[in-house]
Amino acid sequence: MSTRRPTRWEDRVAADPNHSHWYVDRFRRMAAEGADLAGEARLVDAMAPRGARVLDAGCGPGRVGAELHARGHVVVGVDVDPVLIEAARADHPGPDWRVGDLAELDLLSEGVAPFDVVLCAGNVMTFLAPGTEVEVLRRMGAHLAPGGRVVVGFGAGRGYPFERFFADAREAGLALDVALATWDLRPFTPDAEFLVAVLSRA
Repeated sequence: MSTRRPTRWEDRVAADPNHSHWYVDRFRRMAAEGADLAGEARLVDAMAPRGARVLDAGCGPGRVGAELHARGHVVVGVDVDPVLIEAARADHPGPDWRVGDLAELDLLSEGVAPFDVVLCAGNVMTFLAPGTEVEVLRRMGAHLAPGGRVVVGFGAGRGYPFERFFADAREAGLALDVALATWDLRPFTPDAEFLVAVLSRA
């Protein structure tokens, strides 16, 4: 019998079975309207070597991983929601899209090579199962190649204070290299409404 705790995202979907489909449609509409959906990918592309291996942790319907793939990187995307992964496969062929819980992430045992960058965007950290944040961060760090970095972005006011995240990252064996307030490199301040953290293995 599995003891896996459902993520907050799964709880939301259980309460509203249409939520995942709404989320997919929302980003499809935004893309069709010409919205700029590549900010996270631009940052990762700038810090990664050409042809880097990138893990899109909590990839959703694939918008960030697809942009990185288009820029020449080798992308594996993992998300707990099969509806989102189905949409990623349909809309963005090329990357390796997989269903999986980040709290149980173990791609290395499946023969997947380590990554130059592990990206966790889209407020994913705030949708994890309560109490699994340190384990998720530890597993992301374990998937790094030598010299690799973890990049995490999420907003304030979502039940996961930035200071707790910094403490969780330290407990997971990760060191904070850079803290930003936006994906376009504005500096992080105590009153920032968003955090982009670049981490490496301590």
